[in-house]
Amino acid sequence: MADCPSKVVPAIPCSASRFPMRCPPDRKPRLCLIEDDTIMGESLTQLFTLEGFDVFWHQTGAAARQSLLSERYCVVVSDIRLPDINGGELFLELSARQSALPPFLFMTAYGTIDRAVELLKAGAADYVTKPFDVDLLVQKVRGLAESYGAGGDTDDVSLGVSSAMRRIAEQLPRLARHAAALMITGESGSGKEHVARLFHHHAVGTTGEFVAVNCASIPETLMEAELFGYEKGAFTGAVRAKRGLFEQAHGGTLFLDEIGEMPLAMQAKLLRVIQDRRFVRLGAEKPVTSDFRLVCATHRDLKAMVEEGRFREDLFYRIHVIHLRIPPLRERPDDIRWFVRHFIEEFNRRHPDERRRLDPRTEQALLNYSWPGNVRELKHAVERACIMANAPLLGPEAFFDTAQDGEHSTQPVSASLAEYLMACERDYLTLTLERHGGHMTRAAEALGITRKTLWEKLRRLGVTKGDEQIPG
Repeated sequence: MADCPSKVVPAIPCSASRFPMRCPPDRKPRLCLIEDDTIMGESLTQLFTLEGFDVFWHQTGAAARQSLLSERYCVVVSDIRLPDINGGELFLELSARQSALPPFLFMTAYGTIDRAVELLKAGAADYVTKPFDVDLLVQKVRGLAESYGAGGDTDDVSLGVSSAMRRIAEQLPRLARHAAALMITGESGSGKEHVARLFHHHAVGTTGEFVAVNCASIPETLMEAELFGYEKGAFTGAVRAKRGLFEQAHGGTLFLDEIGEMPLAMQAKLLRVIQDRRFVRLGAEKPVTSDFRLVCATHRDLKAMVEEGRFREDLFYRIHVIHLRIPPLRERPDDIRWFVRHFIEEFNRRHPDERRRLDPRTEQALLNYSWPGNVRELKHAVERACIMANAPLLGPEAFFDTAQDGEHSTQPVSASLAEYLMACERDYLTLTLERHGGHMTRAAEALGITRKTLWEKLRRLGVTKGDEQIPG
């Protein structure tokens, strides 16, 4: 490990730790930094040390490889360009050798963004482009470390790897700095609440909580009490005072899901609260002031509802200043691939003795399915398949119960023939290795090829056995 510098390099301004640490609770979280540039390495070491991390800095891929194989880390921050090995190749090599890696965040120049996206599809957690926003980098790293330390639940790490979702992820920090209200539309299960939570996470100066409510789940007779709160004795059954959701969201973010289901009478009251940031509890006389960010979401066409007289026009324009549309999962096949592997890896981290792998044929079946329930349905399908499967390899039958669903599994839709054949070869070689306990010679004999040929195929496919040496 390189020595921590005695002063902060001006290129990376440091600050005191600003976020709660939960990874792990008994000691400092360990961060592996892989960066060959001395100035950048020293600066990042100082930055993350001040942020509460125990930083281990390595300037070569070889040194980082040895450390990652022998030590435990909560997160890895790596440059893609290293003097001895490409950072992406190092990640792929380690992924093939270890059952569970800490989340990798890559630092990349603009010209290698495509490579970073490929690594996301292969299982990396996230990336930032140089020059990067320091606060955003710290937030990303801390979020990855916390989620990994909390048991590997990395649901909040990424919105996906498709261009549409990466564009939204890039916009959120800027929107959170300047916008007090946000409108999110999309089908049920597409990830609207997840986007809202990230908006709250990026908000500068946010000290309050993220308060979420589904407007469709509150009876109309109780909605005013839930939103505004009430005093003791305000109505029968009000045995004590209660803060409403607007009050609970003070200093934070209020997320109103399915805003289109709100009754017209409550829409008028909501508009007044948004304008004045003041409201009166039921049974009270004095108004209460609340400073909150507002995120509204719906799967309905609010503009059409305005024309039909079922949604107030003035409220529509008040909450529709900044609008994000979340595309359905069927419109972003890259995210289907990424989320499936992401959810399978989550299962593998929780159950290392019952590791699951995806049959390439299954990937095509999943791509052909329309996923009407979007990411929520996909996650439940992967969880069910991993739990119910009797073998490590997940075939189409693990996901599709009926013959009608199975019909979708035969026609590849988005991968080229070369990509499909490479995926089949990669999975078959990896499965053969697993069956032979990782023994290269035995696996090569079973495949009917030489050990050197097997080694070359694994390297070409990104499934390197780094501890094996090819005889001269």
